[in-house]
Amino acid sequence: MTWKVEFDNRARKELRKQDPETQKRLLTWISENLTGDANPRDKGAALKGRFRGLWRYRVGDYRVVCQIKDEEVLILILRITHRKDVYD
Repeated sequence: MTWKVEFDNRARKELRKQDPETQKRLLTWISENLTGDANPRDKGAALKGRFRGLWRYRVGDYRVVCQIKDEEVLILILRITHRKDVYD
C-alpha cells in the first residue's frame, strides 16, 4: 500500500511563506518519510483534545499536522508552521 501526500490550501500557503532553505528541508522530509509503503503513524504522534483524529510530525522547529485517510491511502497535510504557532 503506497501512501499519497496532498497539501491543503492553508498548508501550501504556510509552506510558501517559509524561506527557501526551510521549504526544501520540509519537502525533503515529507518525501522521505511520508510517501511510500511505510506506516505514516510510525513517524508521528496522534493529537488529542480538539485536534483529535489528526497527526503531528516534528521537523526541527516546525510541525506538520496531517489527517490520515486510510480508506483513500492518503495523507492530507493541513498545517506546516513553526511550533510556536501551530496550534493557534
